Amino acid sequence: MSKRKLATVRKIAEVRLIEGANKICAYRVDGWWVVDSIDKYKVNDAVVYAEPDSWVPHSLAPFLTKEGQLPKVYNEVEGQRLRTVKLRGQISQGLLLPVSVLHIDGKWIEGVVIDEGTDVTEILGVQKWEPPAEFRAANAKGSFPHFIPKTDCERVQNLSRQVQQWAEDEVVFQKSEKLDGSSMTVFYKDGEVGCCSRNLELKDDGTSTFWETAKSEKLVEKLISLGKNIALQGELLGGQIQGNSYKITGFKFFLYDIYDIDKQEYLRPEVVEQFAEEHGISHVPVIGYVTLPKEDIIQALLLDADGKSAVGCNPKREGFVYKSTKDTSISVKCISNSWLLSNDG
Repeated sequence: MSKRKLATVRKIAEVRLIEGANKICAYRVDGWWVVDSIDKYKVNDAVVYAEPDSWVPHSLAPFLTKEGQLPKVYNEVEGQRLRTVKLRGQISQGLLLPVSVLHIDGKWIEGVVIDEGTDVTEILGVQKWEPPAEFRAANAKGSFPHFIPKTDCERVQNLSRQVQQWAEDEVVFQKSEKLDGSSMTVFYKDGEVGCCSRNLELKDDGTSTFWETAKSEKLVEKLISLGKNIALQGELLGGQIQGNSYKITGFKFFLYDIYDIDKQEYLRPEVVEQFAEEHGISHVPVIGYVTLPKEDIIQALLLDADGKSAVGCNPKREGFVYKSTKDTSISVKCISNSWLLSNDG
């Protein structure tokens, strides 16, 4: 699976003034809005855009660290995490940098092409920020299995053109709630069962929350009984995972994907939903099967994402995931700005 493009060359698509502000304005790149100094960029300017949850090195953007404070450290790199904020009533997500950051001594970094969409994540040393793992390092058995894709889904703001086309083509999507937990994969392959966090395969040593949940919910037993080379992927909630805003007692697994290891493909979402029902496995809440709105799509989806969760004590909903019922390679997530502001604040 290719690494996520956290920092890319983009073009300014729109500039919008902010009421009551004379020093800052909002710039749009694809579906993202970023607040920055007024008159810093104009429409069609090439810029480097870094997404929310990027870890930006201090050497690249020292201004992100407040005056009088020291930069934070993540994976031994000084810097700051990009969060969702609201400035003068305007949502701001990510960071804009001039393409000159790709210069060294006045020359372009070797190999860099300043074309829209060029990935400069590694060149600039930008990392994906992730919360602390919900297990001990000693639980790690090895790397995430190469024969299963890691669960990830592109944000709607990065797919503005594709989303428009899907709306026009009236593509039918399964609309499900995105839960705020920890990614968990349980798989059966050639007679053996394995259990993974987002990035690692884990040992079954009696101390792993992931393994103990897989056993207590009989996921291991069911996979062995089926005897098929498949992977169940879902969200683990409970304990202190992400603060457990759902107030779930113990731990609980919610299925959202099934991967056919032999065919190297995902099952269609409605098949996954049926599988969960037939085998007594909890599925993430499914809102329904829908087509996308055809006007002001991204803003409409973002507004719709706000609301209450259908799980536990019904805290703020993290958002929705949309999966095509025909093409399992087509999916997109829409994270609630209200949820982001309450969690990033």
